[in-house]
Amino acid sequence: MNKVTTYFKESYRELLEKVSWPTWSQLQQSTVIVLVATLVITGVVWAMDLVAQSGLKLIYSFFG
Repeated sequence: MNKVTTYFKESYRELLEKVSWPTWSQLQQSTVIVLVATLVITGVVWAMDLVAQSGLKLIYSFFG
């Protein structure tokens, strides 16, 4: 049980003393970057899905 207590104490101390937390401005910039990247990746996946769907419809039209 002593190891568990030591682990939590050291983790708490590390969070307070050793971790460098971002400023509010840095956090906002990172959030905007993540949102833009998410939208771009979503658009790319949507386009790939649309192309695959159209291609499969074309292939199915030859056989059915």
